Amino acid sequence: MTRPVTARVPAKVNVQLAVGGLRPDGFHDLANVFLAVGLHDEVTATPADSLRITVEGADAGQVPLDRTNLAARAASALAERHGIAPDVHLHIAKDIPVAGGMAGGSADAAGALLACDALWGTKATRAELLEICADLGSDIPFSLVGGVALGRGRGELLTPLETGGTFHWVFAVADGGLSTPAVYRECDRLREASGAGASASAADVPEPEPSEALLDALRTGDATALAAAVSNDLQPAALSLRPALADTLRAGADAGALASLVSGSGPTCAFLAKDTEAAQAVAGALTASGTCRTVRITSGPVPGARLVGA
Repeated sequence: MTRPVTARVPAKVNVQLAVGGLRPDGFHDLANVFLAVGLHDEVTATPADSLRITVEGADAGQVPLDRTNLAARAASALAERHGIAPDVHLHIAKDIPVAGGMAGGSADAAGALLACDALWGTKATRAELLEICADLGSDIPFSLVGGVALGRGRGELLTPLETGGTFHWVFAVADGGLSTPAVYRECDRLREASGAGASASAADVPEPEPSEALLDALRTGDATALAAAVSNDLQPAALSLRPALADTLRAGADAGALASLVSGSGPTCAFLAKDTEAAQAVAGALTASGTCRTVRITSGPVPGARLVGA
C-alpha cells in the first residue's frame, strides 16, 4: 500500500498590503509584501476510494469538509490535469488561525497540491503547481513559495525578496473570523464615502507600489526600520467591520511592540517585536488585556510548503 505523504505549510503576514482600485473583474491590483512565519498547518494525503477531508486542531469545526474546501479543490485540479480520479483522504492538522488573515486556507491548498503530487507520482513542475495555485486563489502561490516575496496583480505574481535577518512576531487571534471579500467591499465603500472613488479608473486611487523603505528594511534585517514602513490598506475596513480590534492594536502598542497592524484582511492582529524577549513581553500584555482569544509568538521568514521527511 502507498504510504501517506505529509506536507507542512506556513502562515503569512502582510508587511505591506497596498490595494489599488476595483477592477472590472471584481479584483484589485495589489502590491502585497508577504512574509512567511513559523505557524504551520500539516496536510496528509492517503490513498482512498474517494475524495475526503478531515480536520483537527484549533477551530477545526469552522473548516468546510466538502469540495468547497481549498485543499479539496487543489487535489481535484491536480487530478484533472493528469487525467486521474481525485481519490484521496486529506487530513489537515491546523495550527494557523482559521479566517484570520494569515492564509490558512491557502496554506492547506498548497500543502494538498504538494502532498498529492508526491502521493500520485504526477511529477508536476514547479511552474505547473504555481499555475494551479494562482487559478485557485491569490495567496496560494506564496504559500507554496514562502520566504518573503512581493505579490503583484491580485497577489499571485510573485517576486522573491532578499532578507537580512529574522523578524520576531506576536499574533493576537480574535474571536470569530472576517470574510476577505467583505473586507475588500468595505474598503471600496469607505473609499467611495470619502470621495476618493473605488474603481481602478478613479484618479484618487493610486497604483499600488511597494515601499522602498520597507524593501530596504527587509534587505538589511532592520526591525525598527521595518516597523516604520509596514502598512495595510485593508486595516481601516477591518476596523470598520470589527471596531474592537482597535483595543487589541492599542494593547500591543502600549506593551512596546515596534509595529501593530491588522494581518491581511484580519481579524488577527500582528505585532513586530525587537527580539524574543520583547515578543514575550508583548504576548503577556496582550493575554492580560483580554482583548483577544489567544496569543501566538513566532518568527520569520520561513520556507514555503515542504514535504515532511523529504
